[in-house]
Amino acid sequence: YLVPTADYHESEYVGTYFKARTYITGFTGSAGTAVITQDEACLWTDGRYFVQAAKELAGTGVTLMKMGQEGVPTVEEYLQANTKEGMTIGFDGRVVNEMLGETLEKTLPERFLSYRSDLIGEIWSDRPALSAEPVWILDSKYTGESAADRLAKVREKMKENGAEVHILTALDDIAWMLNIRGNDIHCCPVVLSYLVMDEKEIRLFANEKAFPESVKKALSADGVTIYPYNDIYDYVQTISGEKKIYLSRSNVNSRLISNIQEKVTILDGENLTLLPKAVKNETEIQNEKIAHIKDGVAMVKFIHWLKKNIGK
Repeated sequence: YLVPTADYHESEYVGTYFKARTYITGFTGSAGTAVITQDEACLWTDGRYFVQAAKELAGTGVTLMKMGQEGVPTVEEYLQANTKEGMTIGFDGRVVNEMLGETLEKTLPERFLSYRSDLIGEIWSDRPALSAEPVWILDSKYTGESAADRLAKVREKMKENGAEVHILTALDDIAWMLNIRGNDIHCCPVVLSYLVMDEKEIRLFANEKAFPESVKKALSADGVTIYPYNDIYDYVQTISGEKKIYLSRSNVNSRLISNIQEKVTILDGENLTLLPKAVKNETEIQNEKIAHIKDGVAMVKFIHWLKKNIGK
């Protein structure tokens, strides 16, 4: 059974609900992958965490696999060596992106991959609830352009790529495009959500209770309708087989893609928000300069305090 460090959106950092790898191994670092067999459990992490992981895994029965060290197999190599034809490798397909899922299929032939087994969830009795922190709209004095402008840019990109539907699951991209912010991941101002858009409508799959009426009204004015967070998996099954869907296989989870009709044409590429988000407008440039000044002042104050107080 494979337990990566991920949420349903391939975020670099994850909320408490998604810390399944921490729960099952006891290792609290931000990066790592656990593999559990009937005979042993192993945890892969990188050099930043070798000391920490050794301490946290002591006495747990979990073996530390130091990534990049001589003689240490990769996760894929370990699975190849420790599974046989006909065996099943399980994982929650919502926390494994489609690119990794395809890699596993290619490198582990004759094994059965079980995408729908959230075994950690079945035994984690006191699992924290999914975050639903209040959502707010980021004012145009910070963004420099409206959500309508950004939606228009992305729709133009859809036309250029011959796509009728665009599926976005990366939380920072959704936040950028709709000018929404939240606190669903510590120190990352994002909102747990999926977004599906076409030429006429935008469906945002999220916890509606986190959206104040004023935010729902603003989103509605831009053609955004909110649906229950988990309904995305049922909805993508209804997308007609004649449609062309643009998405990023390295961002979208394997469970979601497995729910799309086989007849649907999937156009794979970087999220269409990526480049427009990277090109900052004048307002954003000025705000970045202000942020750097504030950050610099805070750092200098700290250095001054440290010099005055070191040794006391």
